[in-house]
Amino acid sequence: MIKRLLIANRGEIALRIIRACKKMAIETVAVYAAGDDASLHVRLADQSVCIGPAGASTYLDIKALLSAAEITQADAVHPGYGFLAENAEFSKAVTDLGLCFVGPSHHLIALMGDKINAIDTMRKYGVPTIPGSQGNLPNDPKQHKAIATRIGYPVLIKAAAGGGGRGMLPVYHEQDLSQSVLDIKTQAKQLFANDDVYLEKYLEAPRHIEVQILADQFGEVVCVGDRDCSIQRRHQKIIEEAPAFGIPEKAREQLFATCRRALKKIGYIGVGTIEMLYERGQFYFIEMNTRIQVEHPVSEMVTGIDLIQQQIRMHAGQKLDLSADQLSSRGHAIECRINAENPATMQASPGQITRLHFPGGHGVRVDSHIYAGFKVTHYFDSLIAKIIVHAESRSAAIRVMQHALNETYLEGVETNIPLHKNILASDSFQTEKIHIHFLTKAKHSADV
Repeated sequence: MIKRLLIANRGEIALRIIRACKKMAIETVAVYAAGDDASLHVRLADQSVCIGPAGASTYLDIKALLSAAEITQADAVHPGYGFLAENAEFSKAVTDLGLCFVGPSHHLIALMGDKINAIDTMRKYGVPTIPGSQGNLPNDPKQHKAIATRIGYPVLIKAAAGGGGRGMLPVYHEQDLSQSVLDIKTQAKQLFANDDVYLEKYLEAPRHIEVQILADQFGEVVCVGDRDCSIQRRHQKIIEEAPAFGIPEKAREQLFATCRRALKKIGYIGVGTIEMLYERGQFYFIEMNTRIQVEHPVSEMVTGIDLIQQQIRMHAGQKLDLSADQLSSRGHAIECRINAENPATMQASPGQITRLHFPGGHGVRVDSHIYAGFKVTHYFDSLIAKIIVHAESRSAAIRVMQHALNETYLEGVETNIPLHKNILASDSFQTEKIHIHFLTKAKHSADV
């Protein structure tokens, strides 16, 4: 079993991993950029190492991270989410050093990190995919138009190496296609150092459904339920739920069986999430994340499974030991991502938190690294907390979340809590009439 684990991340996910390790009697090593030493994950780890100057780029420094692992004699590295979590080079560098990487092999990360290869692979193993170009677009604009005409407008241009909601653009008319392709190729080159793009059919009002996967080294693959992540702004999720509502049980069982077969075929090991679009009773694969997700707590709340502990055990070579009872879903969970930003404009709101009170009570969980006096900087993503609730039904969970948001008190920075309150109170959300363009199509999304 792993004895000492270095967490190559920061913030709430680093703290979440530390808490899982404490239950497993695993020592933890926190890394931090200069000025980030006040984060709770640094204070609560068994050891901590400053690995570079202030800023997000420090957490992308593979050499610094490996040096920290060596000097602290860590025998494993957990990448969390974001930063290097889906970086094949980092995975290989860790294992080449003789350490356990708590994530898939670099081969699988590379396979699923390229969306075109991921789609081709899943299609090969029977997972339904969105009609599209079935590969990178060639360099000829005339062929682009022919492909788009075959697919049918509107189409969506996507960067092959994209992620985090970036590198995507819908096109409704042929006259806009050529310039839009150039725009996304330029953006993709700047953001991902890869200007490959492809086309797929742009679905008008789909829901975003994802399947949580656990797969061990002995060929066992289980689906730990599904989630609805349709409430998004600028392709960034802000509210997630489990289980996904309104899915016929037969369709859910078929989807799970298809996902298990595909991952067994590719030899997947670890935690993973298969992301789908769902429209008019049909599922369409869009991508796979080869890491733990921000929204993993909602799956934990309805199943009682600690996904981080299971992830660590699988990569330490242990078998999955989940019973049928544990794989059943109980009640409903909702997560609201609390961001330090203006609720209307999404403009980041750095500053020092002067007062803070998080909610509590039965069925309420808060994952956060902040506290009164903590300084939110402009260097990092604006996520400062996740409020997660669990109740016997979706309607009850909405009520619990509304009370939790009302109980939350935070001064010093702006947050998107007002937006969350408006969404939860809206008739469309309460009657399950939502899709991924729900907020985009709202005339004033801050007022929903």
